[in-house]
Amino acid sequence: MISKPFWSLGPKMPTGLKQSMSSKLVGMYASCGDVSSARKVFDEIPNPNVFSLNWMVLASAFNGWFEQAIGYFSLMQELGMVGNKFSFPVMLKVCVGLMDLNKGKEVHAVVFKMGFEKDVALGNALVDMYCKCGSLCYGHRVFDRMHERDVASWTSMICGYCNVGRTDQGAMLFERMKLEGLEPNYFTWNAVIARYARSGDSNRVYVLLSRMTKEGFVPDLVTWNAIISGFTQSQKAGEAFKFFSAMLVSGVKPNLVTITGLLPACGLIGSVERGREIHGLIFRMGFDINVFVASALIDMYSKCGNVKNARSVFDWTPVNNVASWNAMIGCYGKHGMVDSAVELFNRMQEEGVQATVVTLTSVLSACSHSGSLEKGLEIFRSMKESHGIVVCKEHYGCVVDLLCRSGKMVEAYEFVKSIPINVTESMIGAFFNGCKVHERRDLAKLMADDILKMELKRPGGFVTLSNIYAADGEWEEVEYWKLEKASTKCPCWPSVQQQNDGVIKMRDRTAGVDG
Repeated sequence: MISKPFWSLGPKMPTGLKQSMSSKLVGMYASCGDVSSARKVFDEIPNPNVFSLNWMVLASAFNGWFEQAIGYFSLMQELGMVGNKFSFPVMLKVCVGLMDLNKGKEVHAVVFKMGFEKDVALGNALVDMYCKCGSLCYGHRVFDRMHERDVASWTSMICGYCNVGRTDQGAMLFERMKLEGLEPNYFTWNAVIARYARSGDSNRVYVLLSRMTKEGFVPDLVTWNAIISGFTQSQKAGEAFKFFSAMLVSGVKPNLVTITGLLPACGLIGSVERGREIHGLIFRMGFDINVFVASALIDMYSKCGNVKNARSVFDWTPVNNVASWNAMIGCYGKHGMVDSAVELFNRMQEEGVQATVVTLTSVLSACSHSGSLEKGLEIFRSMKESHGIVVCKEHYGCVVDLLCRSGKMVEAYEFVKSIPINVTESMIGAFFNGCKVHERRDLAKLMADDILKMELKRPGGFVTLSNIYAADGEWEEVEYWKLEKASTKCPCWPSVQQQNDGVIKMRDRTAGVDG
């Protein structure tokens, strides 16, 4: 690596040479991960060229500084440079990082204007961006218009469909790809197999594994991890353990990803014995000192009802991060041990660990499950001032649940009406359940009327409301709310939308639905 004193020779160089060398130094430092030095050199360049700007965009994006990457790209345009075909794939990755579809469309417009759309790598990046930002319709449109498609093009489109659960379309593309003479790679096979695992379809997984092997692809660690994690996500714990055993028999050794994907399966079946077996394997493989594995172990023991073992893992972890603190606080919360949860939360603050949205949700949930009304409200009111946490829907939901469990139904009604964000199904469901438990049918009816006026229909909440009416024998009301529930489920049901000119028009909800 070139030493930093070389940079200090800059003032003795001719201007043109200095400009060229500075740009190369930016690239050298950025490629070595020394973004700070790259930025120092870059800031000294009077008129940076596309080469140095591309490196700053890339370095910023690689480190997750997406806004900064956009800043350098904007500077490129301000200096009269529109970028080159190396600039745009990185910018599209930035759009994915920000999940900013509109910014992605802006980049696409520039790509089209410059005539780069025929470039395969750029086409692949566009397909990937649209699919990951939730616009399969645009992604498939770009895919269909590509003059040339490679394995990456097909894989990006297949992954796009698989990631949103449209497995059949992904499988059709998979077969079409083979018909067009392109062979899937490991990434393509894994994407399709993982999708079937996430949908809990073990038969399809077995079939695809067999096909994969026959076509010369031996399932590797990534394949097995995707299958195990997929079945755990689809809550098929038995299948997750079967494939874990098959992996071991095949001679593939598990890694940290395998373990963290498998541990939640123990919690799904509540088997602390199976969890201890996995814990023993973790210890033998030397993974027990890893804080992420520790967090997964704490969560597993919590779901299996073993608070003591969860705390032992927490105490034996050399350095706990915010995830492990949250897992232990959440464990206490799930088991109604509000004093222990608050005590650990206070200790977390004392040790200088910054609380997160998840931390406060766990503490508020603990207060809710134990009925600690005053303590919960005190923490909720101090979130912004004491912890710098912006209140979000999860926190509002916890407070609604807390008030309802404590029988404060009038306060809960007023609180829901005062929430500055759109109320969620869980908030409404908690309120209606509270009305049922505390026999406040009057408040449930008021809330239902408010929801209709605000067009915040939530089918789950209406189910509970219809049950309240059924308990009172008011069957006409039950039928009415069942119809309301049906109307919110049908995507083609016309909704009323007031235009800027004050005219009320009917709008079909299918209009503009993304493919």
